[in-house]
Amino acid sequence: MKFQFLETERFEWRFTLRMPFRFGAITVRDGIQAVVRVRIRDATGKEGFGMAAETLAAKWFDKDAALTDADNQHQLRRALEIAEAQSRAAGFNTAFGHYADGYHEYVAACAAEGLNPLVASFGRALWDRAAFDALLRLAGLSFDAGLRANLGGMASHPVIADLAGFDFAVMLAHVPRPSRLHARHTVGLVDPITTADQTEAVNDGLPETLEQVLTTYRPLYWKLKVSGEIRNDVARLCRIASVLDRLHGYHATLDGNEQYEDTGGVLELWRAMEAEPRLTRLRASILFIEQPIKRSQALRESIAHLAAARPVIIDESDDALDAFLIAKSLGYTGVSSKACKGIWRSLINLARCRQWGRGYFMSAEDLTTLAGLCVQQDLSLVSALGLVHVERNGHHFIDGFAGRPMTEARAYRAAHPDLYEDTPKGPRLRMREGLLEIGSLATPGMGSMIWPDIAAMQPMAKAAWPI
Repeated sequence: MKFQFLETERFEWRFTLRMPFRFGAITVRDGIQAVVRVRIRDATGKEGFGMAAETLAAKWFDKDAALTDADNQHQLRRALEIAEAQSRAAGFNTAFGHYADGYHEYVAACAAEGLNPLVASFGRALWDRAAFDALLRLAGLSFDAGLRANLGGMASHPVIADLAGFDFAVMLAHVPRPSRLHARHTVGLVDPITTADQTEAVNDGLPETLEQVLTTYRPLYWKLKVSGEIRNDVARLCRIASVLDRLHGYHATLDGNEQYEDTGGVLELWRAMEAEPRLTRLRASILFIEQPIKRSQALRESIAHLAAARPVIIDESDDALDAFLIAKSLGYTGVSSKACKGIWRSLINLARCRQWGRGYFMSAEDLTTLAGLCVQQDLSLVSALGLVHVERNGHHFIDGFAGRPMTEARAYRAAHPDLYEDTPKGPRLRMREGLLEIGSLATPGMGSMIWPDIAAMQPMAKAAWPI
């Protein structure tokens, strides 16, 4: 079904973390949530609204140390502005066509202003998601049902020449209904393992230490951050293992966040883990290693020796649309799905995994998705990809709907009682035995019966970029 963009709006609001979250070279204590709203008109003349939300995350899309967090946020705002202008000028097209037909022109426009392809993907992702939300609502279809019907018009396209002849309709016809997902709990680099590690307790009644997370949420899946300092990483992993080994069984992933210079450094970490008896069970639990090598080097050398130990995926290096193709030629077998990189990007990479066959896979990773529209759209995408677990960190590092009106939080709780629960401090993500129940996301639109209150936000600041 074709449609055109009639109206676009950008908003934002600030949030504070309940405890610091460190990954890679940054410790996050607060942030900004971006929200976009669109009005579209379909080919029959019907009009409708859609929305999308995502964090303006600093030091992930562009890790140039010369840029401040504010600079990074302005980069993302500018990508949104460029994608917005392109969308408004595009005329009628399918949802997938809006993305694919304008891909090269859009990326080139971003590059002309010093915005890398990963930053560019953010700007396009939000408008595509909001527009598809509107289209689904006009059709009265949930995200999963809309994909099964190929409402977005996904098809072979010159921008994905490697998938020429691939039958997207057949792939999409088997998209599952949302049911439940395992939450893969993130253990950040400064997270306390036991109460003895706490230097500044939050004391808000919620889990703070790894031990408390284990007994409260009881995850089966874990994501463990490593820093690039092998001795420190091994020592910390031993302390983590002393807690996780209390479980009858568990699964984990290692996330390097580009902290290693090359494949040799990551292999050295793995060999050190093999030599440490206290890591026997933890090492056996590792499903894959996520983007350990700096993106400037990651797609320049073979990782065959590392991949022989464990599968390796790209995350930050999944910038240009053909990045997974290059990664495959070097020995990578997986790629992350993040809603901030775009729903069509995820589905294209899913098609590649299906075409390439056994051994190639996708993983679902987080960008501190906040309670409400943001986390629900991300969970809808993860479910549609047929994945069984997804990294979650927002439920732990952010206090529920912190920064949002309590009326909004309660409205989400009422609309999605399987996903949220009441607590003395207000609604929060509901997790039992490490599972998220998401059946209520099968509602018209992309995973949400309601929208966030834009009256409780600020109009998005004009991007101060280029600097």
